[in-house]
Amino acid sequence: MEKNALLAERNRGFFRAKKLLVLNVVSSPGSGKTTFIRETAARLGARWRVGVIVGDLATDNDAARLRTAGIPVVQITTGTVCHLDADMVAKAAGQLDLDKLDVLIIENVGNLVCPADYDLGEDLRVVLLSTTEGEDKPLKYPPMFHSAHVAVVTKSDLAIPAGFDRQQALANLRRISHHAEVFELSAKTGNGMQPWLDFLVRERAARG
Repeated sequence: MEKNALLAERNRGFFRAKKLLVLNVVSSPGSGKTTFIRETAARLGARWRVGVIVGDLATDNDAARLRTAGIPVVQITTGTVCHLDADMVAKAAGQLDLDKLDVLIIENVGNLVCPADYDLGEDLRVVLLSTTEGEDKPLKYPPMFHSAHVAVVTKSDLAIPAGFDRQQALANLRRISHHAEVFELSAKTGNGMQPWLDFLVRERAARG
């Protein structure tokens, strides 16, 4: 862990020298990370250049989906490792032309436990909570939700059919992620995406 912390700080310094805004996107499997990242990159594309590092235990399905949208992507296949670490990210970033990017998005392995302990050198840790997985996830996985700078409630278009208790979910987020910015959106329909994009614009501007 000490080695990872040192490497993460090195990554952070390197990314900041490149004037990149770096996001570490974490969630449980099936929360809509890839669609969320694809739509974020597509909507930022007119203004900023976005690259993605994708972590998966196996297959490159998510990376392939992003490539079809014209997004530069590097795949990390972790095998039995349930998280990305700073060294993996450094090596993957070396395969991207960072001088041609404004935003780097890291799609972490789908897991709400292991990634909580590993700083990757990101500016913002973004945790997703899908309406289809229930409003109690912040209470079940407090280290992850507490460590996040941003919490995004995804698949808002499915909230009613899924029986999602929005008020309870927001109360749980306020309890565990009380310092985090909270957004509610549907990447599929685009509803709620603009406030999230506006937030990224402000964050990018604040970093010069």
